[in-house]
Amino acid sequence: MFQTRLTETATLIEAHLQMVMAPLGDLPVVEAMRYASAGGKRLRAFLVLESARLHDVAPEYAIWPAGAIEMIHAYSLVHDDLPCMDDDDLRRGQPTVHVKWDETTAVLAGDALQTLGFESVAHHDCHPDPLVRANLTATLASAAGAQGMVLGQALDIAAETAPLPLKLDEITHLQAGKTGALIAWSASVGAIMAHADTTPLLRYATDLGLAFQIADDILDVEGDVETVGKAVGKDADAGKATFVSLLGLDGAKSRARNLVTDACEALSSYGTKADTLRDAARFVISRDS
Repeated sequence: MFQTRLTETATLIEAHLQMVMAPLGDLPVVEAMRYASAGGKRLRAFLVLESARLHDVAPEYAIWPAGAIEMIHAYSLVHDDLPCMDDDDLRRGQPTVHVKWDETTAVLAGDALQTLGFESVAHHDCHPDPLVRANLTATLASAAGAQGMVLGQALDIAAETAPLPLKLDEITHLQAGKTGALIAWSASVGAIMAHADTTPLLRYATDLGLAFQIADDILDVEGDVETVGKAVGKDADAGKATFVSLLGLDGAKSRARNLVTDACEALSSYGTKADTLRDAARFVISRDS
């Protein structure tokens, strides 16, 4: 069921993003936006749509925040790949945006994807209640900005020149922002749109996000470029502290499994209705890309 819904999500999101960007024309910056937001697992959008399904939120509403989080995520990858940050040439098996176009186009495409993401959650078709739209916009801003993803990225950059490698609690805090914040927002959307308690889904997503990052660290050691779709081994080459370097490969895998168990237990109040979300948590640590 999970793989089916993940595939369905990818199809829905591709169509939605094409629709949203259709009025923008065909300037190079817009083509770069379409290129950057194409493909990927669509896990964040899946979490939005699945949390909406849990709370009986209409799919025609939920597609807007699902598309928004994919645009925000794409913008973060475009900027993260720039020479001034991670300096990557490959993303999702394709040349990164600054390689295919240039750095200026990459910066502007990322900026435009970010603002279009916020425009999407504020759009009148997202939800009939303007207070819900305002809440989605405010919480997304918090998750994406200096209290969330950007904070995590800044801490990551600072760690590269720190005199000592980060400790486990410091890496956990860093990744809670860099990777976990957008995942947590995605999982909470359905509850926000239904005026429901977000606590169980935020607990689930916090454990899921950390497991996701540990799995990424493991892939950086065990994965290959063709399968992963981006450079591997960069963390070790840079001497960066990771969950693998601190816990060991077996310890990191064990920690990820325990986090998935905790994530699944956080959904107990939803019963079997949340089984697809539990499958998503298991997928996160079994993926090869």
